Amino acid sequence: MTNIDYSKKVLDHFQNPRNMGIMKNPDAEATVGNPQCGDVMKIMIKIVDDKIDDIKFQTMGCAAAIATSSMTTELAKGKSLVEAKKITNNDVAKALGELPPIKIHCSNLAADALRKAIENWESKK
Repeated sequence: MTNIDYSKKVLDHFQNPRNMGIMKNPDAEATVGNPQCGDVMKIMIKIVDDKIDDIKFQTMGCAAAIATSSMTTELAKGKSLVEAKKITNNDVAKALGELPPIKIHCSNLAADALRKAIENWESKK
């Protein structure tokens, strides 16, 4: 077992996740997973005037997976759908103050889940 050094910001978002939980009647949602590591993320969004008015997540995974989910929701909340779709895995990792290289794939999942939730919303319109 390897010892992974996480930044203080990653640990804060892991220990005190923002926007974690279940959303009743989301306008759109998406679930993504990584079969190699077993992480699974679900993002739920409420849209008002083409902006993300509310966002929640549920994640089963490591500290980095939970932290990137939390940070992704923080970055997306209040943004227009166009702006939120542009959030990348690099944006998430930078906002957390860098992730260990072995955990970068976790930020990919979070950004992918957000983008898929928005695409699900767009496909309903």
